[in-house]
Amino acid sequence: MSFGTHAYVPDPRNKDVLINLNGELVPRSEAMVSVFDSGFMMGDGVWEGLRVHHGKIAFWPEHAARLKTGLMALDMDLGISFDELHKRVMDTLAANKMTDGVHIRLMVTRGLKSTPYQDPRVAIGPPTIVIAAEYKKADPKTAVNTSRLYTVHVRRGRADVQDPGLNSHSKINCITACIQAIKAGADEGLMLDPQGFVATCNSTHFFIVRGGEVWTSTGDYCLGGITRLKVIELCRANNIPVFEKNFRLMDCYSADESFTTGTFAGLAPVGEIDGRMIGNGQRGPMTERLQNLYLDLIASS
Repeated sequence: MSFGTHAYVPDPRNKDVLINLNGELVPRSEAMVSVFDSGFMMGDGVWEGLRVHHGKIAFWPEHAARLKTGLMALDMDLGISFDELHKRVMDTLAANKMTDGVHIRLMVTRGLKSTPYQDPRVAIGPPTIVIAAEYKKADPKTAVNTSRLYTVHVRRGRADVQDPGLNSHSKINCITACIQAIKAGADEGLMLDPQGFVATCNSTHFFIVRGGEVWTSTGDYCLGGITRLKVIELCRANNIPVFEKNFRLMDCYSADESFTTGTFAGLAPVGEIDGRMIGNGQRGPMTERLQNLYLDLIASS
């Protein structure tokens, strides 16, 4: 079961999929890592969420570049070339006969540790590379039905605390934000930056529409979202005013529209923030236009 913008259509084929574990294809029920793995013990790793459309990974170069940035930030050697990594992903899709409606979780950890300790020097052997592909389509209602957001007390931190631009396995701040939103009866948490400006959501990126303009945060306190970037590029290519800027919650409450972006669901409309109805509470015309432009972009890429 999944909720909000990550609601999906269950697919019984997933119980028989093959998972790529360090280059070996194993049944899902047998795909396991050691309790001494760095990712399990310490959250020491990075990951990417990928979508497959018509046999192709959407925006692979951008995802690969973000993964490389994360690996370098953690001083972690992938152990194979990115061409080989791409081949592993494609081999996994081929083995599962997957061509469309597929979501991939690509995970890389520092590998096995000789003892439970955070020092990376006690890692032994190569990194752990897992490619978990599933038949996973977003619930079609997500594109039309609006979600509810709640502004949580958990902030997106500064880069000198835990860099929010790093797509690491350590997601506790996002998880605690999600818990608070759930307890408040919302679908997802809206997170502020240390100065109190709107930053992002706990698992998606956030946009508002005001007077025909599309606003999103500066990006200083959020992950470098691939879908977020593509929406900004689509706005510029189609003469839609778009701004990466600081803005406040009061700007959100009086917005004409709001939506979130993410690899899994694309663009999803928001109808309520902190109990305030956004616009008329329904998907707005700008959101719908950008959804269509985004789908056209995927189809042509």
